Amino acid sequence: MSVTVPQSQKSFKVAEPCKVLAYYKFAQLPDCAALKPVLAKFCCARRIRGTFILAPEGINGTVAGTSDAIAELMDWFATGKVWAGRLAGAEAKFSEATEMPFYRMKVRLKPEIVTLRAPEADPSRRVGTYVAPRDWNALIARNDVTVIDTRNDYEVALGTFEKARDPHTRNFTEFKDYVATLDPAQHPKVAMFCTGGIRCEKASAYMLEKGFKEVFHLKGGILRYLKDVPESDSRFNGECFVFDERVSLKHGLEQGAARLCRSCRQPFPAEALHDDLCTACAAAPKPGHFEREKQLAIADARGQAHLGDDAAEIARRNKALKQARREASRQNQAPRPLATPGGGG
Repeated sequence: MSVTVPQSQKSFKVAEPCKVLAYYKFAQLPDCAALKPVLAKFCCARRIRGTFILAPEGINGTVAGTSDAIAELMDWFATGKVWAGRLAGAEAKFSEATEMPFYRMKVRLKPEIVTLRAPEADPSRRVGTYVAPRDWNALIARNDVTVIDTRNDYEVALGTFEKARDPHTRNFTEFKDYVATLDPAQHPKVAMFCTGGIRCEKASAYMLEKGFKEVFHLKGGILRYLKDVPESDSRFNGECFVFDERVSLKHGLEQGAARLCRSCRQPFPAEALHDDLCTACAAAPKPGHFEREKQLAIADARGQAHLGDDAAEIARRNKALKQARREASRQNQAPRPLATPGGGG
């Protein structure tokens, strides 16, 4: 899976800070297609933005909204009849954003909530041992434990744990190829981690199926660790990439300094960018980069959104205005009716 990132470094300001919710649960949702419009309607009615993925195996996503809106969403997940208690025990992490970090609300249907394409990896049946953030440092310090970062290469590049192995994957499905290079006899104890915990659920289930004896994973992922573990005790170096306009988070889940290259959309430390472009793109920008920048500048000068719900609403209004103008022009230019023969004036 390629990196999915916004086209602009800017986000749309809201009247109050946003609460950001990262949420997932492996649960039996055979009715996920019917749940899609219900979930979308609930979120849109409360001006919640972000993305949820629904699949027969569960729900996964990150969204943002006002504190009240996110509280309503959490209560609905817990008590709503459509969920029937199936989301009990879901992993939920909260952080703050000074501006809305998403452009629109999306609910997507997919075969899996995190794509591994390994049916034998079923977290609802078998999963590794959860390790609380406070116990993680002691585990990864052991010499008999192999520490693995299950995230993609561009995420690892921004920050990772001490001693962690980088599988150099471009997408999660490639993790299976990496596991094939490991010998369960030589790596009997494995500790793995990811951003929020969901990839490790499947990764640990997969490795257990492949014969690894003891598989541990960080409960709540890096995000929970950065929230719960004091920076003075941290073994995480760098920042944690997140798939929204904040780009990265650091200890205390505060926004980090990483930014996105405006051309290739890869994340980089701020000091590695030159005029919002990475070194490679500064030398040879991607096709369409300058046109995109032009359109963003025009939209910004007009005080308009270039993407998302705001842009869609502006487009609808502009279209209606143009139609009204065309109609008025036709009315003004219509030929006058001829005088009735023999009529007086």
